[in-house]
Amino acid sequence: MSAEQEKFVIQAVIEDWAKAVGDKDAKRVLSHLTDDLVEFSLAPPLQFQGKNADDLRSWFDTWVGPIGNESRDAKITCSENVAFARSLVRMTGTKTGGEKVDLWFRQTLGLIRVNSTWKICHTHASVPFYMDGSFKAAIDLKP
Repeated sequence: MSAEQEKFVIQAVIEDWAKAVGDKDAKRVLSHLTDDLVEFSLAPPLQFQGKNADDLRSWFDTWVGPIGNESRDAKITCSENVAFARSLVRMTGTKTGGEKVDLWFRQTLGLIRVNSTWKICHTHASVPFYMDGSFKAAIDLKP
């Protein structure tokens, strides 16, 4: 398969993983991840390793209805067994406390080929922070 064809396959994996998050389908989310996943997410701790369906379901339970997400400016680079994808992602929805979420963040994914299937082995999500001394997250930024 050519590199361009591989990029389409990788994009499909990422899109299904993102749709599974939006649908709050923990089993499908986890099916796209390696068992030794390393995650740098927006929430603490600084680093999380492995897969935890209970934690994922608990986070899903903090949302009313589906979790909206859209990707923008996606770029995939791949070789035979390793790929990286980067994009800006918009997360929208309503938390159980009524708070409306509309947040853009940066996302980088590392993928590896496992038994001829692309799996996400590393996720990194971040928001910039203001360098004015406040160190507040710049969650008001839009692309």
